[in-house]
Amino acid sequence: MNQKSPIRISDPLASQPLDWSYKGLPRKMEGKQLGEIRELGCSLFDGDLVFPVAVLSDNALRSNSAWMRQFLARTGAEIAPHGKTTMAPELFRMQAEDGAWAISAATIHHVRAYRRFGVQRIILANQLIGKGAADWLVSELNDDPGFEFYCLVDSREGVDELVAAALRGQLLRPVNVLIEAGYPGGRCGVRDKAQGVQLARYVAQHRNQLLLAGVETFEGVFQMSESGLSRAQEMIDMVVEIARECDREGLFGDEIILTAGGSAYFDLAQASLDRSDMSRPVRVVIRSGCYLSHDSGMYRALVEDLLERDPQAAEITPPLKPALHIWTQVQSRPESGLLICGMGKRDAGTDAHLPQLALWTPQGERQARPAPEGHQVTGLNDQHAFLQCPEDSPLQVGDFVGFGVSHPCTTFDRWRLIFRVDERFHVTGAVRTYF
Repeated sequence: MNQKSPIRISDPLASQPLDWSYKGLPRKMEGKQLGEIRELGCSLFDGDLVFPVAVLSDNALRSNSAWMRQFLARTGAEIAPHGKTTMAPELFRMQAEDGAWAISAATIHHVRAYRRFGVQRIILANQLIGKGAADWLVSELNDDPGFEFYCLVDSREGVDELVAAALRGQLLRPVNVLIEAGYPGGRCGVRDKAQGVQLARYVAQHRNQLLLAGVETFEGVFQMSESGLSRAQEMIDMVVEIARECDREGLFGDEIILTAGGSAYFDLAQASLDRSDMSRPVRVVIRSGCYLSHDSGMYRALVEDLLERDPQAAEITPPLKPALHIWTQVQSRPESGLLICGMGKRDAGTDAHLPQLALWTPQGERQARPAPEGHQVTGLNDQHAFLQCPEDSPLQVGDFVGFGVSHPCTTFDRWRLIFRVDERFHVTGAVRTYF
């Protein structure tokens, strides 16, 4: 198996000039390329940017990346971060240069985008169903012998579709597939060990078209459930049970990939995917996508739980910190105890929690300070945030305010361009997203 990390990732539109269509772009950046932004000397608070803007902290990105490197080094696991979190090739490149084994995708659109970015190893953590998608994949595999691809199967019908596409397109090498383990009442995935092993045997009957590469699950579907930890453990345990039986029957290739671990339970996955009694080398791959940006809500709480149950992870310093904020200005103080800010549902995701006021910079100052206590977002319109505040709130119309988000995936997808800033809030560049 090719062990090369998927580096050489780049933004395919890096040389394309920026224009007015990018939300928040200041006039002085129009006509410039991404690589030229740093030299313009913009600051978040110098009046050039058009608010609201999405902002990533360089310091937090580097710190979070270093945290995950240490976690992987201590555990022996590898990571294939879920690219759907950011869909940003510049952030993919950071993850790849840090040693990411692959990049995970959720749809064939993601896979096609990753290929344009230059990603050479991709896990499609989903079923590949549909003639158009399968035919495209076969062509891509035939055109690039260095492209390593993995997808999931959970039924004979899904296997048959892949085999038919391979025969139709005269595929030159087998497609790597992973048995997906699910749970009763859930989405995709076999429902028990017996189904998984039976399907693996069926895959093994088509060795010219398919290679059984391992077993997969996504336990993160339980991350907001009261019994989430125990149910996640059950799913991960089923991965190991299926893999052991398939290994005993000699159904795998030269290596066994065991993969699970979203951004909530990746510690559980790396610890539970037992690799001690297999006859072939085992590669444990976690797929957390949110560790790089982290957040100020859902994942902050989930990681706090992770650190409580995993003393080894708790020893890694500094801890993960939120890198993504939406910055805007106070627009109005229409009545006592209420501030209206220029940021809404079109700017920040609300599927997990409302944004939280995190940072504040009075007009005329150029350094952010922690937000004063007693300020809470109580609702969002499309472009407005309702900020409940004490009667003596120091915030004034025109002040700059930075909001932390919860579940970063649904904020990244609202921005085609996200600015990067240093610790002094000077703009150091930007990342382009491809949702």
